Amino acid sequence: MPERTVPSFGKLLAHLVSRPTILMEVCGTHTVSIFRSGIRSLLPEGLTLLSGPGCPVCVTDQSEIDAALSLASLSGVTVTTFGDLLRVPGRDGSLLDTRGRSADVRIVTSAFQALETALREPERQVVFLAPGFETTAPSTAAVVLEAAEKKTANFSVLSLHKLVPPVLRVLAADPELAVDGLLLPGHVSVILGEAPYSFLSERHGIACAIAGFEAEEILLGLTELLRQIRTNRPTVRSLYGKAVRPEGNARARELMERVFRPVDAPWRGLGVIPSSGLALREEFLPWDAAQRFPLPTNPAQVETGCRCGDILTGKLTPPECPLFDNPCTPASPVGPCMVSSEGSCAAHYRYALRGTP
Repeated sequence: MPERTVPSFGKLLAHLVSRPTILMEVCGTHTVSIFRSGIRSLLPEGLTLLSGPGCPVCVTDQSEIDAALSLASLSGVTVTTFGDLLRVPGRDGSLLDTRGRSADVRIVTSAFQALETALREPERQVVFLAPGFETTAPSTAAVVLEAAEKKTANFSVLSLHKLVPPVLRVLAADPELAVDGLLLPGHVSVILGEAPYSFLSERHGIACAIAGFEAEEILLGLTELLRQIRTNRPTVRSLYGKAVRPEGNARARELMERVFRPVDAPWRGLGVIPSSGLALREEFLPWDAAQRFPLPTNPAQVETGCRCGDILTGKLTPPECPLFDNPCTPASPVGPCMVSSEGSCAAHYRYALRGTP
């Protein structure tokens, strides 16, 4: 790490911006870190920073939330998942609302904890709602393997997992977006390495930098992007060497590939993206909640005016959404971008609008 203070990066960024430039941080964790550390106050004129589709709760489609709500309404079924997903509105309220109506919905901190619940309570069917990207899919795969080995008959997974490269492929081809550079997610890159992003620079001429999550690491990523843009030499460069190996984590990818297969998947506000989701392979279908339980097919979409899809693709900033702060707030969210701790709307509301430290 160079001997450079956070404020001094402001002058460096200004020096490197040679034309109007749009950068996007893909990862929701980067979004929150950028707000919390005050990096936005350092951005020089001509440099625009947008938030992308890297918040796993935000990209979970309403149809998937509705499927989860259906599961929670079934007698004898316990639904387990991470806390952020509970407050995402669906067709008929949220999972938190169903818990208020006596559904058995529990927060867990890992897929293993969900399996432990099933082993501890064999009289109940325990379903783990599994959102997230390549970061969490390997752990879900490991739990499915353990459930299969133990022949656990009362445990299943509703896979809501999504893959990052396919959605970046959609964004890169979108002429309305015109992003010059992408700050790539550190956690996902730990699994994938650098190669899966090469099409972004080689085919679309987009500068790419993988960065960590501390303020200095993010600023190094931004300066790297501006250097690539200024010299017109887009490439994929990792500045997160302490965690990301060029080849990624082969063991984690093997786990994913053994248990899951790529499928077309719906993304909130983005529609169905080919080969962007993960479904359980045929040998693991006994642990697939979508096979074990009746789920709604083609559920009706509720028109709420939510613009999370435009937020996730950088076409709209949270303050530009007509619903932002009225009526959509963290206390009464209309869409998931205001719910998730990694959501761009929640970050704008908390740090930019309210000035929460």
